Amino acid sequence: MHEMSLCEGIRGIVEDQARSHGFSRVTRMRLEVGRFAGVEKAALSFAFDVVMRGSPAEGAALEMIDLPGRAMCFDCAEQVELDDRLSPCPLCGGGRLMPETGDEMRIRDMEVI
Repeated sequence: MHEMSLCEGIRGIVEDQARSHGFSRVTRMRLEVGRFAGVEKAALSFAFDVVMRGSPAEGAALEMIDLPGRAMCFDCAEQVELDDRLSPCPLCGGGRLMPETGDEMRIRDMEVI
C-alpha cells in the first residue's frame, strides 16, 4: 500500500512547516488528488490517521479534493477531460491522447494553530 509512504512524505512536510512557521497543531488539511494519481482514497484516509499519530497533524480532518484528468487529443487538437487515462477522446473518439494533468497529488492548504 503506497498510501502509507505518501502519508509519511506528508508527515515530513507537516513537521518541517511546523518548525519553520511555529505552529503546534494542524486542525484540517486539504489534499488535491488527481484522477490518474493511482491513490485509493479510503486507504489514504486510513494511512493518514495512522501515520500522523504523534505529529502536529494527529487528529486533523483530512479533505480530499478531486482533480480531473485532462489530455490533449492529437486527432482533434482539443484539450479534453478524461474519466480514465486510457479512454478515447470524448469529442472525436481518437486514441492519440497526451495526458497533461490528473496525476498530481499535493497539499492545497492546512489550518493550523
